[in-house]
Amino acid sequence: MKRIAYSTSFFVMLLLMVFSANAQKKELSIKDGIVGYWSLYPEYKSVQWLPNSKGYYVESTKDAFLKVNAKKGTSTSLISLEELKKSNSELEKLSKLPRVEFIDGSSFVFQFNNKVYHTDLNRKTSQVTTTFDGANVDFTKDFKNSAYTKENNLFISVDGKEIQISNETNKAIEYGKTVHRNEFGIHKGTYWSPKGTALAYYRNDQTMVTDYPLVDISSVPAKEAPVKYPMAGQKSEEVTLHIYNIAAQKSIQVNTEGPKEQYLTNIAWSPDEKFVFIGILNRDQNHLVLNQYDASTGAFVKTLFEEKDDKYLSLTHPMEFLPNSTTEFIWRTEKDGFEHVYLYNTDGKELAQITKGDWVVMDVIGFDRKNQNLYVLGTDNNGLDRQVYKANIKSKTVKKITSLSGVYSVVQYDVTTNLFLASFSNTTTPNKQFVFDGNGKVIKTIVDAENPLADFNVSPIELGTITSADGKTILNTRMIKPSNFDKNKKYPVIVYVYGGPGVQLITNRWNAGASYWMQTAAQNGYIIYTVESRGSENRGKEFEQVTHLHLGEEEIADQIKGVEYLKSLPYVDQDKMAIHGWSYGGFMTTSLMTKTAGTFKVGVAGGPVMDWKMYEVMYGERYMSTPQKNPKGYEKASLLNKTDLLKDKLLIIHGLIDDVVVPQHSFRFLQECVSNEVQVDFFTYPGHPHNVRGKDRVHLMNKVLMYIDAELMN
Repeated sequence: MKRIAYSTSFFVMLLLMVFSANAQKKELSIKDGIVGYWSLYPEYKSVQWLPNSKGYYVESTKDAFLKVNAKKGTSTSLISLEELKKSNSELEKLSKLPRVEFIDGSSFVFQFNNKVYHTDLNRKTSQVTTTFDGANVDFTKDFKNSAYTKENNLFISVDGKEIQISNETNKAIEYGKTVHRNEFGIHKGTYWSPKGTALAYYRNDQTMVTDYPLVDISSVPAKEAPVKYPMAGQKSEEVTLHIYNIAAQKSIQVNTEGPKEQYLTNIAWSPDEKFVFIGILNRDQNHLVLNQYDASTGAFVKTLFEEKDDKYLSLTHPMEFLPNSTTEFIWRTEKDGFEHVYLYNTDGKELAQITKGDWVVMDVIGFDRKNQNLYVLGTDNNGLDRQVYKANIKSKTVKKITSLSGVYSVVQYDVTTNLFLASFSNTTTPNKQFVFDGNGKVIKTIVDAENPLADFNVSPIELGTITSADGKTILNTRMIKPSNFDKNKKYPVIVYVYGGPGVQLITNRWNAGASYWMQTAAQNGYIIYTVESRGSENRGKEFEQVTHLHLGEEEIADQIKGVEYLKSLPYVDQDKMAIHGWSYGGFMTTSLMTKTAGTFKVGVAGGPVMDWKMYEVMYGERYMSTPQKNPKGYEKASLLNKTDLLKDKLLIIHGLIDDVVVPQHSFRFLQECVSNEVQVDFFTYPGHPHNVRGKDRVHLMNKVLMYIDAELMN
């Protein structure tokens, strides 16, 4: 082979070309990552199956809805934006295609200006099916009727006529709204029956709950804006369930006997509309009964089964009846240590455990045509991935049908073709959307998104693991290094922390759950590091429950293991480490700055819980019980009695109208700092609740990084 000789000038020119290419990369600012977030989001198309259309899906483009053959890829236009605007004179001001829900292959519905329109794709006409004039809107399955609230009262719209269901003048009593502070999987306050003939709804009596005095400073003088806030161990709300029958034009109360402060969860209707099922959870949150009630009278029929746990239960999904069955249903529970799907009948008999393994079911996708197989979305790869599994009910075998390591999401199954639609991403794949078959084989790629950060000077995200403080548990980690990283240099570190239950920070998806401000900090010379400590979500019951009754201990021990790992790296400056977190992460930040003083030179705690006695009943008592039953646990977790341990720079940030972690937490901590002659910094965001969003978030993240810079970059 002939050797090619290169001159010194060639290599100089090559280096200059590389340098020039890198120099042309744009810096990613805080504003880019917040105000311009959606412009940096990978390409995504709204795709859904067309019902009963033999394997067609609909693809939303800029100016038309298309019907595309799932296997051949051929497409035809269903309706254009201009045709939709002309389909009804009231739609002339439509500026873009709306989000739609297909009723069948030739019609869909959508919302516009407080109305629901039904569009006939053959005739290119749109008719109003229902109107609504309120909040918390909930529609019947056919979108012909709606339920909604005005202030604290409930209304429905039936055949275009508004009916007022409640007429309560006491603002502390609410109808048709979410209850129990959106815990237990409760995201709404109304539940239409399958055929839309009746509506189940919550009545929430909060007259006995303490008012917390938030302040509205937008007027002169400022005004009181109190919220109902039941703190741990104190009086909680009293909730009942009611059913309004449209034909009878009256409501009945469901006879849920028991303590007034129990939780009514997992509301479900029977397919024949004869019964309502309620998961009744005790206030200690360790005992649930699944009860059946007569929907016409509200009378108790029977208890199907009970579940108990020596710590607490996490049952957040209502029963789901099998297609074409009024007697068999699936139920999700983590009674074997991981959340899985079980098959029951309405006699309360467990027929089978459908899914099983050391992984967590995240979503139920659906049954196949013969109800022989159930498809679910579940975790994999130490909790980092989301994969599609097929579980055979008869053989009780479970098979993972997808193979790419990463996160499958928005998975839709079409029973007529046995095909799936899904999005997929991992740390190197921004977004792919495709059709795949029952064996995971890709049939057609719909979207293969380009890297939206290609023009920016950003760093790759590195996923790793460490061993927890108990010496036996694998913990996931995420690291972002400076874009011009040099292993021979030493870099300051920002540890970003949450650490609490109900949240998973790190997944094997695009950006791995990292916020764009982390890339900005990396551009400025920081290493950004996160440890998913024990107590966080989607790793099984034992992993999460290890923190029960003593929050802030195991999590801190795991975070310190992360610090030890960082200190073992030759390119980490051990004397320049910062920590930042929000909410539970604010609690963890302050805990680490006090209980492990000297570990971090600077910390920024946002919306921090400083004393769990001042946190709300539903979340707080699940993990800490009550202050009356667990006084030692509350005392050890409290940070109000630990201000004298603070040695380094700490900035506390709190929204002035925070109704989740009320401002009293931070003010009490400041008071203790003053009493102990301990210096601490504080900033509040007027007009903002638990988190700072919108354009003001640019100010927030600049403040966080400027505060850290002042200590670590001098």
